Amino acid sequence: MSTDSASARPVRVEPPMAADETAMLSAWLDFHRATLAVKCEGLTAEQLRLRSAAPSSLSLLGLVRHLAEVERYWFQIILSGGDAKSLYCEEDRDGDFNQVDTADADEAFATWRTQVELAREAAAGVPLETPGKKLRAGEQVTLRWILVHMIEEYARHNGHADLIRELIDGTTGE
Repeated sequence: MSTDSASARPVRVEPPMAADETAMLSAWLDFHRATLAVKCEGLTAEQLRLRSAAPSSLSLLGLVRHLAEVERYWFQIILSGGDAKSLYCEEDRDGDFNQVDTADADEAFATWRTQVELAREAAAGVPLETPGKKLRAGEQVTLRWILVHMIEEYARHNGHADLIRELIDGTTGE
């Protein structure tokens, strides 16, 4: 994921057609990270808080907060073995989604960007076969599994983001 320095707009870079596995997985994950930023671009905090459809608490801001949690969990806790506390879900298991009514959108995006950078740092130079330092549901996962899972996580939630964005202002896209 990168931004155009002149406008600070998110720029999606198409993943390469041919690359080694690490480069390919990293490029696809960054593509999906940038897609989330594009889906949220140009909206007000109120628009970002708009819920998809009752009774769901799904919103674009909730997705950003959720994906910050997910980045932190998989890269800081499972891969690196840290004991990082939840960002938004200490009191409410779904606080990332449920507690957006007064959430600060700028803080959420800054936190998400920080977690993305920390995830990149945690994975940098680590072989794909490297097992995480903590188990997930009693099972060992490798960096390869984490990267594939993260691509799936973003792809699924970017589909949600596309529908929510269309609800907000009619904007559609890939």
